[in-house]
Amino acid sequence: MRIAVAFDCLFPVTTGGGERQYRAFAEAYAAAGHQVDYLTRRQWDDEAPVVPGVRVRAVSGPSDLYDEDGNRRPLTALRYAAGLFVHLARRRHEYDVVLVSALPVLNVLAARLALVGSRVRLCADFLEVWRPDQWVEYSGPVVGRVAAALQRLAVRISPVVSCHSRMNGRRLVAEGARRAPVVSPGLIYRTDVGPATLEAADPPTVVFVGRHIPDKQVETIPAAVAWARRHVPALRATVLGDGQQREAVRAEVVRLGLQDVVDLPGFVTQAELDEALAGAACLVNPSRREGYGLVVVEAAAHGTPVVLVDASDNASVELVEPGVNGVVAASTAPEVLGAALVETVTAGPALRRRARDWFDRTVVEGTAANAAARILSAVGEQAGAAPVPHP
Repeated sequence: MRIAVAFDCLFPVTTGGGERQYRAFAEAYAAAGHQVDYLTRRQWDDEAPVVPGVRVRAVSGPSDLYDEDGNRRPLTALRYAAGLFVHLARRRHEYDVVLVSALPVLNVLAARLALVGSRVRLCADFLEVWRPDQWVEYSGPVVGRVAAALQRLAVRISPVVSCHSRMNGRRLVAEGARRAPVVSPGLIYRTDVGPATLEAADPPTVVFVGRHIPDKQVETIPAAVAWARRHVPALRATVLGDGQQREAVRAEVVRLGLQDVVDLPGFVTQAELDEALAGAACLVNPSRREGYGLVVVEAAAHGTPVVLVDASDNASVELVEPGVNGVVAASTAPEVLGAALVETVTAGPALRRRARDWFDRTVVEGTAANAAARILSAVGEQAGAAPVPHP
């Protein structure tokens, strides 16, 4: 089959869970013998990055993705959606299936309009489905309400919708999905992991991985570490990544006198990330909003348990089995989050062994390749064709 995967970012030029996911989808389709185009925004100066078996095509020019507050720039989204529309309208005879990311939802509207009247099958993939009040908080009362209405429209006009958590599956149904959403079995993109690290590095270190934006609540980590050090005096923290909240994190570190305890190295290479996760006593992610939570799985691959925070928009808690691969704290209050850190860090090798066992069970079905194949099967079934076999 001829398949287009449409997302405005490409890993590793830009990094994040969505970037990894859609590249993994494209590579899975190529490995299964399909002809694959990856339709994205130009993010490189010279030649397009090489993705084995995949043709990378820029449908819009370079532009800054985020503003100074860490929010996606509307103009960048409009440019990419316009470029995607033009590309698909002119070349829709080149594709049998288009898998379009609904981040942002303008992509879905552009693709649906460009393919009207064609035999091309479309699936809109939702990394997240936001509540109306989330849109208002993020974009203001006017733009936020418009964005919420566009999300609802994108769901309703899509022949097939997919997502990656039960929470978002329920929200797609509430938004008026035409048929039951395809809820993926997982998004594990690396299965060639080595043995688990059953002994954490010394001194014990908690690690955060991600962008420093308000929803991640990174600035709550120093106080939780300070509380936890009452019980684990040698405890340290490494806060990886960067973003608009970085200075708030740094200010908390200074306020609490933790300059020699909390490291803020910024973004690091994949090798450095793997080393940090493998040696961590636990991964801490106090985020209040996650569409899936790939880093939870990445940590478990090393045998590293996780500490998450319960929140109505945090789908990553679905990945945690308390006492098996981590702990879900009730809040980010220092004594609550700190106690969860102490519980996880002091559990030792037994918890690390259970975390890796959880990964080994999950990886059987929970790969990005299986998720991609289920989407393709659903698209084929919706069109009345025979289901496409899983790769």
